[in-house]
Amino acid sequence: MNLDARQRRIAAFAVIVLAVGLTIYFWPDSTPTVVAPVGDNVALAEKKLAKLREDAATIPAREDILKKVTAELGVRERGLIVADSAPQAQAQLIQIIRGLGRSENPPVEIRSTELIPVRPLGDAYGEASVAVQVDCRIDQLLNILAGIAARPELVSTSDLRITSASVKDKTLGVRLTISGVVPKKLVPGKRT
Repeated sequence: MNLDARQRRIAAFAVIVLAVGLTIYFWPDSTPTVVAPVGDNVALAEKKLAKLREDAATIPAREDILKKVTAELGVRERGLIVADSAPQAQAQLIQIIRGLGRSENPPVEIRSTELIPVRPLGDAYGEASVAVQVDCRIDQLLNILAGIAARPELVSTSDLRITSASVKDKTLGVRLTISGVVPKKLVPGKRT
């Protein structure tokens, strides 16, 4: 077969293109295909099932712990001042002081009150405070302080200022701040 120069060039070019095409077609992939063994899925499923069974077995114990902790929290929160609003909680604190003052002989009357804004107390509670001014004798003041400490509510004195009111009658001018623990819902939120 006699081929002219042009046909020889075309044949040579066709052989080169065919060689390059076959090389590209049969060239191995750079990312090998991973075939997961069938046995691993069953073993993995069995491990997951065993873990789920262990978790399910601990649920009754966790529920018992939750019940105990909830009961203990209820006992501890029994002393909270329960109110719908902060002013109601502060009014309860004033009633506590008035009741303690009335139990004295002669009764101790509140001269003035100051409401202090409710502030956070930890992450779950708030602190409601009220400052009152009274004139009383030292024994009456001690009885009021002991009465505050003996209350079932979670109340305490947070500030106490004493001045001399009357030397002749031996009375003191007392500014007493009483604080009580309230639920977190009574704490005003930050306004943005």
